Amino acid sequence: MPPHETNPTNDFSDSTEYKRDLGLIEAVSIVIGRIIGSGIFRTPASIMALVGCTSLFGLVWVLGGVVTMFGAVVYAELAAMMPRSGGPYVYLKMAYHPFWAFLRGWAMFFVSETAAVAAVSLIFAEYLNALWRIAFGNPFGTIALYLIALSTIWLLTIVNLFGVQLSGRIQNLFGAVKVLAVGGIIGASFSSWSTGSLSNFTNPLLPETFNGSTFLAVGAALRYAFFAFSGWEGATYIAEEVKNPRRNLPLSLFIGIAGVMVLYLGANAAYMFQLSAAEIADSKWVATKAMEVALGATGGILISFAVMLNTFGNVSTQILCKARAWQAMARDGMFFKKFALLSKKHKTPNNALIGQGLWATVLLSFAILAANSYETMIDFFSATSTVFNLMVFAAIFILRKKYPDVERPYKAWLYPWSLIIVFVIYATFFVITLMTTLIPSLIGLALTSTGSIYYYFFIHKEGRLNKTA
Repeated sequence: MPPHETNPTNDFSDSTEYKRDLGLIEAVSIVIGRIIGSGIFRTPASIMALVGCTSLFGLVWVLGGVVTMFGAVVYAELAAMMPRSGGPYVYLKMAYHPFWAFLRGWAMFFVSETAAVAAVSLIFAEYLNALWRIAFGNPFGTIALYLIALSTIWLLTIVNLFGVQLSGRIQNLFGAVKVLAVGGIIGASFSSWSTGSLSNFTNPLLPETFNGSTFLAVGAALRYAFFAFSGWEGATYIAEEVKNPRRNLPLSLFIGIAGVMVLYLGANAAYMFQLSAAEIADSKWVATKAMEVALGATGGILISFAVMLNTFGNVSTQILCKARAWQAMARDGMFFKKFALLSKKHKTPNNALIGQGLWATVLLSFAILAANSYETMIDFFSATSTVFNLMVFAAIFILRKKYPDVERPYKAWLYPWSLIIVFVIYATFFVITLMTTLIPSLIGLALTSTGSIYYYFFIHKEGRLNKTA
């Protein structure tokens, strides 16, 4: 397949080789499915361990949701203006030199996005482990956890090889399951038979002291809240498979994120109603612990099963969406050439899906050896992801100057203030991330920089840049 030329005619166009089989419901399901994965069931412990009190715990979750919504306001304009598969890669390609779009895609593949697939597959294995422990008393060993996570990645990769329509139906199913699962936690925790206590909300309410360390703790905790909200831009990766994308993509972002914010705040309130701050901080499987307190062993079993379904569905959504980014890059001559090919029968990027699965396997193999593999994954790619998020947010300003006459069916609400707010918060977060997780951040940034070598020898030297820029 010849490289796709980068110009406004192509990148601002609705034309596509994909099948537009996904409607608004599927797009919203993908947003919800990409967000609700392991985060709400796993990161509350990490957040509470850092902040140590209920007020800052709640503040971190509110900030995470508000900043995510402001980010969606910016993305909505870009998605409606350029309804092309690949999401952020496309926006960077149009706003900056192609090198930066390539490097972001390289970082997504080798650092952040496939690492997230591996991380959530591990949480699926952990909650299956929790269910097994409740039922039989003894947890799995490390090798068993690894094999379960590995099987999850490859089973869902294979499912996604057979057409987006089937994948879309799976997203609808798991999107509904996710809402029911989180809603079930909220309902059960505040039901008449629950044994929770309002005193947990104020024990302790405030930190012992307010100083610079308190500020750093909140900033560090935001790393896990942002991860819990991550994936909200998921529908933009499959833009060319969404019907009426200029309308449905912005709507899917706003509906999906708003719904998830309500569920997340409710779930965290439920955790605090059932558990003290110390118990939350010490609960690796906080959802299971809360439901065991509320409903006994039966509650723990039910919620462990629900979380398993949630994380399983989230891995499926990630695999579906992210492979489209690698295909979009390869189509432009900016990544491994074979990734550009679509299945003749199903019109799915099967080579990109398989390549993604192979690298996720490599990352999973390294992560399983870490003492805190889940947190290690997040620390590893937070700084890298933040750099490129800042560049994508700034792209709205650049593209308004660069292409002032292009049709914009949706314009960012409260612009430029919405852009300034999200930019300042993310920039502050980046500095705090470097201060609190310097070594993992530097490793992630160093691995990202290796893309420069590939770009020079396989894109610049081969003249692909002339064909794509």
